[in-house]
Amino acid sequence: MKLFVTGFPNDFDDTDLKEMFELYGTVISARFVMDRNTGRRKSFGFVEMPDSLEALQTIEALDGAGIKGKKLSVKKAEERSADGGGGRDNFRSSGGRDNFRSRDRDNDRGDFKRRF
Repeated sequence: MKLFVTGFPNDFDDTDLKEMFELYGTVISARFVMDRNTGRRKSFGFVEMPDSLEALQTIEALDGAGIKGKKLSVKKAEERSADGGGGRDNFRSSGGRDNFRSRDRDNDRGDFKRRF
């Protein structure tokens, strides 16, 4: 099961992320998403765990937990639809603002695309 993670301190790296989640079960991969333009890590990433039960227990244990003054968010990642908006892995968070993708909007000035 692939998990969407956010809210980790800026000094966390992929190794720290993997080690933290290994406390709760087997981890296939753990990485923060990198910004292509700056090369810096973004504020979210993904952890993949092969055992769905362990993954669900990890979500229960870590979602909303505090670390270094930050509140963690850990959710099941959902595959994005084939209509676009997918990232490199084609996954997204199952809740919150990350569900917004490019949308066509109408206003007085005509159609335009807006990215969230």
